[in-house]
Amino acid sequence: MRILVTAASRHGSTTEIAAALRDKGAHVDVVAPEQVDAVDGYDAVVLGSAVYLGHWLHPAKTFVDRHAGALRERAVFLFSSGPIGDQDRPVNRPYDASLATERTGAREHRMFAGKLDPEVLGAGERVVARMTGGRTGDFRDWDAIGTWAAQIVESVERHAVESSGWGRDNDGY
Repeated sequence: MRILVTAASRHGSTTEIAAALRDKGAHVDVVAPEQVDAVDGYDAVVLGSAVYLGHWLHPAKTFVDRHAGALRERAVFLFSSGPIGDQDRPVNRPYDASLATERTGAREHRMFAGKLDPEVLGAGERVVARMTGGRTGDFRDWDAIGTWAAQIVESVERHAVESSGWGRDNDGY
């Protein structure tokens, strides 16, 4: 079983979320969206994006545009990483995730709280973060991310077994 994990990340924290699948026992390739030429050979694709001002980053949206047809032929799981609300939870589902779910036939979309480190932000980003009330800190819930990653691997493995005929009432043949 092979899983492609690709995430658009401006400062790396969304890519760190994507890489969590590596620890769950599947053969996982983590590749930036703009570096993926094809999704052939993958049983599943996990696509994520950081959310800025309510939208996915351009590389994630372009990935969907380039591969929508091929993505509809395999298991697709989407996630967003982004803005933090007052209760340390992510706010709003980005509109782009709804479009990506529709275009790819994704099984689900998860929204995870992100990380906002003022030390890595550019001057313009710091201004926007202040103006929009962005809270600094690392709000990623690694337990929730790990549980989600394990569920994806289990789902893809279960589908592979069901598709191969193993586990049916025919002695596995």
